[in-house]
Amino acid sequence: MKAWEANVRRVEPYVPGEQPRGDRLIKLNTNENPYPPAPGVAWVLHELDAAALRKYPDPTATALVQCLAEHYGVGEDQVFVGVGSDDVIAMAFLTFFHSGKPILFPDVTYSFYPVWAKLFDIPYRTPALDAGFRICPQDYYGDNGGIIFPNPNAPTGILMPLEQIEEIVRRNPSVIVIVDEAYIDFGGTSAIRLVERYDNLLVVQTFSKSRAMAGMRIGYAIGQPELIQALCDVKFSFNSYTMNATSLALGVEAVKDEAYFCETTAKIIRTRERAKEQLRELGFSFPDSSANFIFASHERVPAGELFEALRQNQIYVRYFNQPRLNNYLRISVGTDEEMDALFAFLKEYLWKA
Repeated sequence: MKAWEANVRRVEPYVPGEQPRGDRLIKLNTNENPYPPAPGVAWVLHELDAAALRKYPDPTATALVQCLAEHYGVGEDQVFVGVGSDDVIAMAFLTFFHSGKPILFPDVTYSFYPVWAKLFDIPYRTPALDAGFRICPQDYYGDNGGIIFPNPNAPTGILMPLEQIEEIVRRNPSVIVIVDEAYIDFGGTSAIRLVERYDNLLVVQTFSKSRAMAGMRIGYAIGQPELIQALCDVKFSFNSYTMNATSLALGVEAVKDEAYFCETTAKIIRTRERAKEQLRELGFSFPDSSANFIFASHERVPAGELFEALRQNQIYVRYFNQPRLNNYLRISVGTDEEMDALFAFLKEYLWKA
């Protein structure tokens, strides 16, 4: 080992979903929206003045913050924006999980949480989901240094009722509870409505899923002003210009078009429900998903075998080769045509198996 290597921070990094390239493939592995962003986004992108990019963007992201505040009926001092929800949550870890006590998140959940905890030297515990992959609220009632969980959870897609979330928040007044709502627009009620009642609640959302803008990296958090100010203080100590000018402009336009947003999320929900019926007929079982993906296991054929067979035929789904998850595939909801191609392949493959 070289002398300087002894002082290098060593972490086990988050492994993102595969990003295959090519025109003739079906990509159902990273929960992207199969439809384009709101039409106005393309118009604004076309009209942007490239010469303006020589200037720094607005460090306070005022236009986007105002737009989100109006959309959710909260104050501008209750909105924080960042480079995707990953950036927002990382800032929240760095800001709020500083007590030295273990933070809590489920044992089966978004796999970036333990990466951030280790990176920032935050102790953590992972209460186990029950046999049906559900979060047990009572596991989060004891002494802890903070709490985070997705709702719906990932990769299971299971939604926790809002009253259970409120009970977790209510029982933890001395720590911050973060609800990661990347998939809430596909079938749940947002915990944003609880923010006015609880000063320890932070709700995080993203433009990557329901607003079809994963490529622009826009995320945001909503909480009471004291929480948002603390986040801003850490952000400005780290990087003042986290949001680029193009993302800010396009993000505003995406929020404005509520009709298109409702139309596309409704299409995805309809396709998801039809996909559940098709998968059941093919011998799959799965938790009831409220997200834009289905976490499915087949009655006869191992998930690893199906994953490889699909991949060989240019159909990409997500496979987690780890305890409790290694006989499940996470299948993102694509267009009806993409899902029909998936079902056709599975029907033929399973018939031969």
